[in-house]
Amino acid sequence: MKIRTIVSIALVLVIAGLAYWMVTAIMHPLNFQNEYTSRSTQVINRLKDIRSIEEAFRTKYGRYCGDIDSLVTFAHSDKVPLIQRTGTIPDGKTEAQALKDGDLKKDTIYVSVLEKLYSSVIYPEKKGTLDSLGLFTPKDKITDLKYIPFTDNKETFNLQAKMLDRSGVMVPVFEVLAPIESYTKGMDEQDIINLKADLVSKSKYEGWKVGDLTQPIVDGNFE
Repeated sequence: MKIRTIVSIALVLVIAGLAYWMVTAIMHPLNFQNEYTSRSTQVINRLKDIRSIEEAFRTKYGRYCGDIDSLVTFAHSDKVPLIQRTGTIPDGKTEAQALKDGDLKKDTIYVSVLEKLYSSVIYPEKKGTLDSLGLFTPKDKITDLKYIPFTDNKETFNLQAKMLDRSGVMVPVFEVLAPIESYTKGMDEQDIINLKADLVSKSKYEGWKVGDLTQPIVDGNFE
């Protein structure tokens, strides 16, 4: 084989290698972000579901649940009030007038927590569904709700609750945490270290969370 041919083949291989390296270098951040976003979405959806069940717990007991296993048990076996509405609100009347005149009726029944959370509340006067309730987690998978996704059901969400004194008034609060190290297992470690350092530099929680033990809010840091 002539030297010129060998050199040409070598150049082609070098160029191909450089092209692959460049494409990989360019695509790596994008691939990481796509994977991180996909995993985060699943974590956030479970945090939203936990919040929904916590709100149902507070409605019945006047406080939040501070144990994730007890919260799942509550969702499976407890009952909560559900308002059923029948009739309509005629034009020109307020809801109070419609109730007084018998055009609209409201009855409170007790149903299982899951039945309420997976149902839709229909308001006849609005001719449709005003509040579409429901959870992201399938009903038959509620027992898995306590586990942080991508941990092989080995790590649970860190759930805490307490009563907070606000100017002499005791207010229930709760907080659910999912540290970044949990749901990013198997991803590039250096990328995770860099992302965590960036969050720390901005005084942000290194992961996803809902609620707060220092103030009466139920928002998530993704909202």
